Amino acid sequence: MARAGLTTERLVRAGAELADEVGFEQVTVSAVARRFDVKVASLYTHLKSSHDLKTRIALLALEEMADRAAEALAGRSGKDALAAFADVYRDYAHEHPGRYAAAQLRLDPETAAASAGVRHAQMTRAILRGYDLAEPDRTHAVRLLGSVFHGYVSLELGGGFSHSAPDTQETWSRTIDALDALLRNWPARETNG
Repeated sequence: MARAGLTTERLVRAGAELADEVGFEQVTVSAVARRFDVKVASLYTHLKSSHDLKTRIALLALEEMADRAAEALAGRSGKDALAAFADVYRDYAHEHPGRYAAAQLRLDPETAAASAGVRHAQMTRAILRGYDLAEPDRTHAVRLLGSVFHGYVSLELGGGFSHSAPDTQETWSRTIDALDALLRNWPARETNG
């Protein structure tokens, strides 16, 4: 019988909090069980394994970021939308480093297709409509933005910019300026002929 008060949602939220405190890699069913002062076996009514727990934390993080991004993008376009979208990811990563790491978890194709990751891609493509990019350049731009945002945030969280000037916020702002300029002036593809 399941212990009163334990639900899958409560366990996943506790796992997400734990990820933010100690790191996503340290999250296990055992660690969550200790948090609730219960035996590990009592959690298997709600969770299949530590991998299941981590997948659910990843899905929670993707959903939380997508909700924030949708709210931030409302009524914005062009560079304003690009900056708002980028700031959502950076701010979320700083507020919830473990959850942000969880959002990078590779999901199986079926789970990924049903996740909020689809909303992220749709919002990125919506931002890019303001930059007049046709396929396949739009897909290239989606990949570029994801790479720059994730790369910058990962380096920043890892302390990669902490020992030099200028301030990381200034660099972030300049990076958004550069991305906006690049998207407005996307290079034409050369054809061999």
